[in-house]
Amino acid sequence: MIIWKEIDTVLLDMDGTLLDLHFDNYFWHDYLPKKWGEMNNLDLEAARAALMPGFYEWAGTLSWYCLDHWSDHLSMDILKLKEDVGHLIKERPGTLELLQFLSNINMRKAIVTNAHAGLISMKFNVTSIGDYFDDVFCSHDFGFPKEDPEFWPELQKTYPYNPNKTLLIDDNISVLHSARKFGIKHLLCIAQPDLSKPIRTENDFPMIKSFLHLIDGT
Repeated sequence: MIIWKEIDTVLLDMDGTLLDLHFDNYFWHDYLPKKWGEMNNLDLEAARAALMPGFYEWAGTLSWYCLDHWSDHLSMDILKLKEDVGHLIKERPGTLELLQFLSNINMRKAIVTNAHAGLISMKFNVTSIGDYFDDVFCSHDFGFPKEDPEFWPELQKTYPYNPNKTLLIDDNISVLHSARKFGIKHLLCIAQPDLSKPIRTENDFPMIKSFLHLIDGT
């Protein structure tokens, strides 16, 4: 699937790529509505119904990924609430094997994520993925979410990379489209970002079910 001699840089998303997206999905779809509903005397379904329009309004923007935005908007400490269910944070199968493989072949690699800095720190404390990276880039530092094609040239100014020799692995199809628009040549989509949900069956990008396939070439 990947010819490694054609690659000199690997950009890896965090949530839904290196880490199981179940933690994030559970938090936004279940835990947060439950806690917000309790605060506002609403049951779970009513709380979800009240919150969803705001979620859709901000989807794909920096505000959607900003914990400070949601803390202010909902009058709740979002990072603290995420810590309440931090036991759900875990690597996707094969993540550590892939990161070790990339280290063994001296591949230049970086995490490129929309996640808020506080959440990155929390997830690094719970998992060991941070041990494999010297470079971690948060879209909030560039002023654009990864869904915006303007993000990729801004990243390039800080972390010079050749789009023709760069591999991006991400679970977000909109992000992959923006990367393709900028000119990143090698793009892979995660087939099952949330391990509690079914595997995707159709996509505009080559899908990877297991990182072990990248290591053994099958």
